[in-house]
Amino acid sequence: MLSGWSTHGVLSCPICMDQSKAFYLKEGRKPSFFDCHRQFLPSENPFRKDRKSFKKGKVEKSSPPRRLSGEGVLEKVCHFPSVMEKIGTNKLSGFGDEHNWTKWSIFWELPYWHTNLIRHNLDVMYIEKNMFDNIFNTVMDVNGKTKDNINARKDLSLYCNCPNYELKINVDGKISKPIAPYTLGKEKKKMVCEWVTNLRLSDGYASNLSKCVDIQALQMSKMKSHDCYVFMEKLLPIALRDLIPEAIWNVITEVSMFFKDLCSTILQVEQMQKLVENIVVTLCKLEKIFPPGFFDSMEHLPIHLPYEAMVGGPVQYRWMYPFERVLHDLKKMVKNKARVEGSICEAYLMQEISNFCSYYFLPHIETKLSKVGRNDNGGEVTAPDGCLSIFTHPGRASGKMRKRHLSDEEFNAATIYVLLNCVEIEPFLKIFEDELVVENPNITEEEIERKTNNEFAKWLNTYVFDQKNGVLDSRVKYLASSPFREVHTWHQYNVNGYRFHTMAYGSNKTTMNSGVCIKGKCYGDLENDYYELLNDIIELEYHNPSLKRTTLVLFKCDWFDPIINKRWKVRKQFGLVDINHKRRFMKYEPFILAEQSQQVYFAEYASRKKERADWWVVYKVKAGSMIDSPDLVYQEDEVFELIEPDVNDRLDHLSVEIEHEEELVDVQDLNCEIIDDQRHLSCGDTEESEFETQEEDSEEESDENIQYEEEDEESN
Repeated sequence: MLSGWSTHGVLSCPICMDQSKAFYLKEGRKPSFFDCHRQFLPSENPFRKDRKSFKKGKVEKSSPPRRLSGEGVLEKVCHFPSVMEKIGTNKLSGFGDEHNWTKWSIFWELPYWHTNLIRHNLDVMYIEKNMFDNIFNTVMDVNGKTKDNINARKDLSLYCNCPNYELKINVDGKISKPIAPYTLGKEKKKMVCEWVTNLRLSDGYASNLSKCVDIQALQMSKMKSHDCYVFMEKLLPIALRDLIPEAIWNVITEVSMFFKDLCSTILQVEQMQKLVENIVVTLCKLEKIFPPGFFDSMEHLPIHLPYEAMVGGPVQYRWMYPFERVLHDLKKMVKNKARVEGSICEAYLMQEISNFCSYYFLPHIETKLSKVGRNDNGGEVTAPDGCLSIFTHPGRASGKMRKRHLSDEEFNAATIYVLLNCVEIEPFLKIFEDELVVENPNITEEEIERKTNNEFAKWLNTYVFDQKNGVLDSRVKYLASSPFREVHTWHQYNVNGYRFHTMAYGSNKTTMNSGVCIKGKCYGDLENDYYELLNDIIELEYHNPSLKRTTLVLFKCDWFDPIINKRWKVRKQFGLVDINHKRRFMKYEPFILAEQSQQVYFAEYASRKKERADWWVVYKVKAGSMIDSPDLVYQEDEVFELIEPDVNDRLDHLSVEIEHEEELVDVQDLNCEIIDDQRHLSCGDTEESEFETQEEDSEEESDENIQYEEEDEESN
């Protein structure tokens, strides 16, 4: 809207413009982007020669639309009137046929605007939401919201070669609509609604989706944009598994994985380049499944999203979620609907004043600034001098604390696990393993692991307290000593940005916070992760009077069996991991350190097939308060290699050597002129001279400040 391009009609795409090949449906009377995506395929792709699956008898030979550069767009809009000069509601000449420009945007008055690679913003949030609504409502056959209605079937007979799904006239004269393979029956729709009602997600991951289910009407409504985001990228493949044909499920899952990869917080250029190629094929597959009335502009715009992600960066800096949250807060401030603006201004000023005053409150007074966060882990841990690294991890327990004694089996397992995961104990572990190899040269790795679990704790205690070995580190001696058998237990613990609950505590809750995942020793692929359910949270304490912090938290878990192809199923193509929840790990290794944990949730399948009854799907949860720190740095050169050639030439022309300061050019020094019949824009010499004098004055002031600072240092 701000760029001046109207997003209505067959020319709604601001990138393809008049080359989109969209058309108006005869019966549906709406613009359709059906069969507009084969032109983006490579010339050798067999879809281009398919005369049956797309439009009747049509073979695609054209090349994809060329993305206009800033100069090309400027040539088209420079003679249009601005919004201030527009009189009445008369449309510009050629509107709707040759172009969709409504005005000459004031952004073109900026001297650098024509150099921008993107002069608009395709909102990923609403594109994803609308595409999910179209797919889900069509599959669920929601009355009034499905894209597979009577008019769509009439258009199907006009444009496509699908005689089996065209409307049929019965003997009694009534018109019947054949059931499409992608449409669920009444029983299957009931399965999906009941599945959503019983779904349990992690705390803060999404809203309570069970409130959006209408069991009587067999549909879902009043879903927020974020709920659609979670459903589209996570839950849709699980909900439709085995309920629709395999080929259709694969295509819908590809759409789900596309948005999941696109909305990732870390983007790689190679990955985005693959998305550019894959989304074209995926949209062509959708055209072979759904009728022409299904494809509005929201089904076309995903084809341009990977390019904008390469140029503009991750989508979380460009979509509407943060703005919608601010608008939601502003709307809550409205008390007098007759004076909306005044209510917002008054409430906002009061909020600013109270926040400013809260800086001067005493530390013990709780304010909005000092309030503990939802999943706060207690902040950074300042380790005292001489403290082992294993005791320095932050975490915050909450709820009612209880005391109990560890059994012999629990005590031995906890002691050995702490020793094997302490960095300062690794040299002693190496000595122990070397002694085993010397005593028995033919010993296997399995036997070394078994002896380590059974004998290392006792050996270490004897070794460090033997004066002959010369171990003087008191920290190691305290750790080699056994911890107290009496421990503190909790039912809730915050760590790594997650909130964990024990199974017993969260059994009656609508959320699932007891799913835990850790990385294996040889971590690489999905199958090297280990998953479990949290049974208990234990605070283990060591006797060390010289140090303040000698406690650490362990999670006692019930592990799933990690044997691949028997208890696990991994579909790397779609990133899905299935676990047989009735199979448990046979070895008794229940404990992990709390800081090693990552939260997951387990979801059942909506299908009631026997082969799906024992299987759960695992999804990892990203901590909302944690920010990823990628090892791969974004290289601008890699991005520009994927841009159109004319844009590359323009970037080379506009490049400036930063190494030589005398060659730097300020934007205000440019003498830019855009001349047409109606306007002249120029940056005069007076502004340039004033800018230079201001710059000289600022340099003199900085020199004086430096002298004053030197005098102060001498006097001090």
